[in-house]
Amino acid sequence: MVNDVIKELQANLDKGIEALKKDLGKVRTGRASVSVLDGIRVDYYGTPTPLHQVASLNVPDPRLITIKPWEKSLIPEIEKTIRSAQLGLNPSSDGEIVRLPMPPLTEERRKELVKMVKKMAEEAKVALRGARRDANEMLKEFQKDKDITEDEEKQGLKRVQDATDAAVVKVDDIVARKEKEILEV
Repeated sequence: MVNDVIKELQANLDKGIEALKKDLGKVRTGRASVSVLDGIRVDYYGTPTPLHQVASLNVPDPRLITIKPWEKSLIPEIEKTIRSAQLGLNPSSDGEIVRLPMPPLTEERRKELVKMVKKMAEEAKVALRGARRDANEMLKEFQKDKDITEDEEKQGLKRVQDATDAAVVKVDDIVARKEKEILEV
């Protein structure tokens, strides 16, 4: 029973870490990355469609993203959607390809992004603590129902705390790398 609780906890902790990684991928750094465009949906025949499903996205150099739509008629819609997404990017096209130059980040903008990343990290840690609380409640419920002994409960609670601490360390490492990437000029 305790092992089942720990497995479920570990799965929830891993989900929380993956969600944080995905969210951090959308944060723009000084370098071009197609993950910045993950949330962009283009109106494709009346259906909001993810950008990567209607065009090929490439990063030919560290300061440029190119978007080559499957249909040239989508170019104006892609430009409009990117401008309205408030990513701080200004698309331009030549009729074939949409170019997204990545402007260098100002010091002030870098500090704002670091604050935003720290806020995301704190939200991830709250989610991890929620998973820990749920696991602890399950263990206490099993002990109350006499499904496990007090010793098993204590060992389980310790394993839950150890797993949570390890996940928090992972979050801190991921965030530290992202901050370094943002602050890198």
